[in-house]
Amino acid sequence: MASLVFEKALTETAAGVERTLDHLLPPPQGPEARVIEAMRYGALNGGKRFRAFLAHQGAKLFALDDERSLRLAAAIECVHAYSLIHDDLPCMDDDDMRRGKPSAHRAFDEATAVLAGDALLTLAFEILADPATHEDARVRADLVLGLSRAGGALGMVGGQMIDMASAGEDLAIGPLTRMHQLKTGALIAFSCEGGAILGHASPSARQALHAYAHDLGLAYQIADDLLDEEGDSAALGKTAGKDKSQGKATFLTILGEERARAQASLLADQAVAHLEMFDDRADILREAASFVINRRA
Repeated sequence: MASLVFEKALTETAAGVERTLDHLLPPPQGPEARVIEAMRYGALNGGKRFRAFLAHQGAKLFALDDERSLRLAAAIECVHAYSLIHDDLPCMDDDDMRRGKPSAHRAFDEATAVLAGDALLTLAFEILADPATHEDARVRADLVLGLSRAGGALGMVGGQMIDMASAGEDLAIGPLTRMHQLKTGALIAFSCEGGAILGHASPSARQALHAYAHDLGLAYQIADDLLDEEGDSAALGKTAGKDKSQGKATFLTILGEERARAQASLLADQAVAHLEMFDDRADILREAASFVINRRA
């Protein structure tokens, strides 16, 4: 069970990111108001903000102020929100519910949902490129480069393409792992490394956080597969059992429940081991690994 310190940090980060996004997303007005309203609907709809949490806590390792780290976290959430809006579309995973509410294309319409996702993606790079995120243009460029790679064809989008193309196929563990390293792991990796970029961290510190994120991301996906199979739609805030109904290979279908749980636990332990150089400054990130494999939603 997560400690009260961890739960407080998770809640406070989510609230801080929500405030930052609310400030960065203008109130809907003018002829473009509908797409802005849909952007706010998709981005300001709660959730754990776990990727944002990783970015914020990673930045704390390098004594960065909250304003900068929350801007980084907000940019990551914009990309994550865009991906969820598009993922729910009928041409993708075709889901009518997200975080306990109608998906964006149901609350508005498909065209508006597509445009809202597009606009959130571009807003992410506007946030990172703004001097308010960091006065050093090189740091801003590195952040933009890192997020671009994490979200593009060799990252999240590429993983989504593999996921769609492989529906109904019996993927082996190797290709399945690679797919999730791209689809889920790439953005989690950038979330962990973004604070190090902001803080001019050493190559060894960045590598440690990258290795942590690699194992954490796979543990997260295994837990997600278990939740999709065993969870309740109301608790999850989205339709449970989608992977099985669409004939998708998962860690659960390949490994079975017992081995999948054991593998998730092993990955969480490995993730924690990569944080040794940060001493007790990384205790919250260590707890995050346990949170990932024990969550219920």
